[in-house]
Amino acid sequence: METRKTDNIKLLRTIKYDTATAQKMEEIALKLGRPQRVVFAQMVDYFHRSKKDPLDVNDELLKNTLLKQHKDYIGFIRTQENEMLIPIKREVDRMNRNQKAIMEHFGSIDLHNRAVLQADRELLSGQKVHNDILRQIAGSLDGISDKMAGREAMKEMFHYILDSYVQKRESFGMMTPAREKEELLNRTRKQIDLL
Repeated sequence: METRKTDNIKLLRTIKYDTATAQKMEEIALKLGRPQRVVFAQMVDYFHRSKKDPLDVNDELLKNTLLKQHKDYIGFIRTQENEMLIPIKREVDRMNRNQKAIMEHFGSIDLHNRAVLQADRELLSGQKVHNDILRQIAGSLDGISDKMAGREAMKEMFHYILDSYVQKRESFGMMTPAREKEELLNRTRKQIDLL
C-alpha cells in the first residue's frame, strides 16, 4: 500500500489478495489492536528496515531451538548434582568419620581379644571398600566439575557462532540470493557440529 501526497490530497493504492490472507490480516490486526492499514504499513517498514526475507523464518527457529536444548541440558546436570551427587558425598564423608571413630575405639581395646581383632579386620575390609567407592565418587564429581567448566566454554563458543551468524544475516539485503543464505546456514550448522 503506497501513499502519495499531491496538493494535500492522499492517493491510496490498492493491493488485492485472497480470502485466506484477508482472514490472517484481520486476526493480526485484532490481536495487535490496530487497523489493518496501520499493521500493513508497519509490516512493510519492518521488512524494509530489517532487510529480512519474509519467507526465511529459520534464523529465529534455529536460535530458539538451540537455546532451549542448551537450557534443558544444564537443568539436567544441576538436578543430578543437587539430588544425587552432593547427598552421596555428604553421606560418604559421614560414614568415613564414623568408621574412623570406631577404628580408634577398637584400637584402644586389648588386642589379645580375638573377637575384637576379627571385628577390626572386618572394619578395615569395609573401609577399603568404602574408600574405593569414595575414590569413584570423587572421580565422578571431578568429571562433573570438568563438564560444568566445559559447559561455560561451550556456551561462549555458541554465543560467538550465533553472534557471527546474526551479524552476517543482518548484512544481507532483500536482494541477497537464497544460495548465500543457505551457505551461511550450512556453515553455521557445521560450526555448531564441531562444538
